[in-house]
Amino acid sequence: MSSNFPPPCVILNQPQLAENIGAVARVMANFGLEDLRLVSPRDGWPQERAWPSASGANWPLDNAKVFDTLEAAIADLKLVFATTARPRETRLPVVTPREAAAQLSDEVAQGHAVGLLFGGERAGLETDDIALCQAIISIPIDERFRSLNLAQAVSINAYEWKMTVDDRPWVKFEQNVEPPADQSSLIGLYGQLEDELEAAGFYHPPEKKPSMVRNLRAPLARARLTEQEVRTFRGVVTALSRGRGRVLAKLAAQKAVKAVKPEDGDPSS
Repeated sequence: MSSNFPPPCVILNQPQLAENIGAVARVMANFGLEDLRLVSPRDGWPQERAWPSASGANWPLDNAKVFDTLEAAIADLKLVFATTARPRETRLPVVTPREAAAQLSDEVAQGHAVGLLFGGERAGLETDDIALCQAIISIPIDERFRSLNLAQAVSINAYEWKMTVDDRPWVKFEQNVEPPADQSSLIGLYGQLEDELEAAGFYHPPEKKPSMVRNLRAPLARARLTEQEVRTFRGVVTALSRGRGRVLAKLAAQKAVKAVKPEDGDPSS
């Protein structure tokens, strides 16, 4: 799914460490998010230490907006989801990051501005913060250790958002990949392989040949070999058959030498 409307913004409510803000910017850039909003950052803004932590993902930091209150930060948004690991006394729908991403995607497709809200590192979001949102995102992590750092939480939600926009692997991984070989090429490989196996006496007992042929063809068909791979396999079969021919020729030569060798005790020897 794709949209011409802006993706969700990321709102950090009272973030503490500049390094964490930079790490958030880094994962935002990884997954196509750009709009970073900071509510009352503890040490003010800008903070120089944030940029090294972003590892070159400078644009969310360069364009970050700072607000005094959470109400001001979300005023233009139609839908806001609060991410928290702690139960609060707020009766709101609770969804996973994947469910939230689907709903956010639907809203964005309608041209609505939406956001993901995250609390500060020390205490997360307060009940009053969550009450300003339309739903709670709960990340399904192990009950034995439910602590995620800020960038991890943003990353999980940003990844799920990205999957609603583009769920294909990085396009460069798909470049320079040959298409599967034509069936005619595969049939040629089958024929060559089966002929050589016939010559080597592979099909025994003979009545099992049809099933043995099918068992050979099936894995080769599943592999969806490229034209180059078919040529390589045919070269392998050729090399093996020629090697067998050389062995047979050597055995025949040895037999001929033995046939003409004088017997022990022959007066002519």
